[in-house]
Amino acid sequence: MTHPPKSTAAPPVAGSGLPGAPGIPAQPVRPAPAGSPAPSARRSAFAEGVDRLRDAATTEPGRLRIIGAVLALLVVAFGAAAAWQASERGAAADDVLHRSQPLSSGAADIYRSLADANTAASSGFLAGGQETAVSRDRYEKDIRTAAAGLVTAAANAEPGSASETTVARLNTLLPEYKGLIERARTYNRQGYPVGGAYLRYANEKMQKEMLPAAEDLYTKENQRLDADYGDATPYPWVAIALGVLALAALGWAQNRTYRRTNRVLNHGLVAASAATTVALLWLVVGHAVARSELNGSYDHGIRSLTVLHDARIASLKARGNENLSLVARGAETVTVDGQTYDAYYYDFDKDMTNLGTSLARAAKLADDQGGSTPVKAAEGNMAVWKQRHTAARTEDEDGNYQQALDEVIGAKGATGECFDGVDTNLARAIDHEQAEFQRAAGDGRDAMAGLPAGAAVLAALGAAGALFGIGRRLSEYR
Repeated sequence: MTHPPKSTAAPPVAGSGLPGAPGIPAQPVRPAPAGSPAPSARRSAFAEGVDRLRDAATTEPGRLRIIGAVLALLVVAFGAAAAWQASERGAAADDVLHRSQPLSSGAADIYRSLADANTAASSGFLAGGQETAVSRDRYEKDIRTAAAGLVTAAANAEPGSASETTVARLNTLLPEYKGLIERARTYNRQGYPVGGAYLRYANEKMQKEMLPAAEDLYTKENQRLDADYGDATPYPWVAIALGVLALAALGWAQNRTYRRTNRVLNHGLVAASAATTVALLWLVVGHAVARSELNGSYDHGIRSLTVLHDARIASLKARGNENLSLVARGAETVTVDGQTYDAYYYDFDKDMTNLGTSLARAAKLADDQGGSTPVKAAEGNMAVWKQRHTAARTEDEDGNYQQALDEVIGAKGATGECFDGVDTNLARAIDHEQAEFQRAAGDGRDAMAGLPAGAAVLAALGAAGALFGIGRRLSEYR
């Protein structure tokens, strides 16, 4: 009988740990020793970068590279901040000169034109059918000036703003006012007393609706002007602080280089310090000059212009009320503290008081002969006006209407001459102060001209100089 061949493979050895061997247990996996670190996840690029930076900082070349990068960053940051803040202030100064102040003066002209148109209309009405061409032309010119001013104001008003709403309201009221004046003139030429009623109604619309709206527009434009001044005059503290910090860092780096090499100067760091110093001085001195000129343009220009505009408006109101007192002939009264007064005479007295106050303030603000001379002349005109008005009022109260009328709108020796003198002298004073403002504000804006670009260029040169200076030190380690 044949036996199967015996296997020549060696049997599994006990303790070999081979799996699947019958009767032989698998070798157990030994646990990790206590205290050994657990396997960690892959580190972030930032953490690895920090490690590499820390390793580089342990060597002098690595430290120099870090110093060079920090110096360049500080100088560039200073240049960027200087260019940004100088550019913002220069733009605000340009807005003061070419946008907000002209719009403020334009709003004042709208008010003056409307008030003067109302005065011219009442003067023409008093002349009856003999209204002069001069009076008519003055009224028409004032209306055109006001309409043109409203077009300009509408073009520069921000969409949805309160100024846009005010301008739209004035554009609606102006044709209504013109229609009432034309009706008053038509009935007046025909001799109908109802013409006086239409004129008083037109005056009421002007005094209670149009002039308050124009004054509100003037106030809003002045607020815009103040905001532009507020943006143009603050010191650029962020840029100044960065400039001082950059200079301190450059000084420290040069001192460090000197202590390690005994070399007094590092040309690259010296050039960087010089460029940064020039940019910082330019920024500080240029802004100081600009701030001084802009403040001067406000103190000696804007404040004077505001007071002079107030005086001119008060004189126009006074003249209108003086005329209307003769048109109404006592039909409009007002009761104050239990006493009854003619409403237009009462308002005239208030307007003359305001005129005197404004002229006194304008005289104090005038800082040269060109500004003070016309103001003093206007004060003289006002004094004579008061005297003649008192005489006219006496004639009117005594029942001498024609004599009172001649005292007010007569060809010679009338109060109209005094009003024209006040208005003309105030216009001269306004032109003078406007020129003073433009000169000072222009100088303030020009003091910052070229500063943004200059600061950027100098900062770039400073950063390049810092890198070059550090690079020269690094080359010594190669």
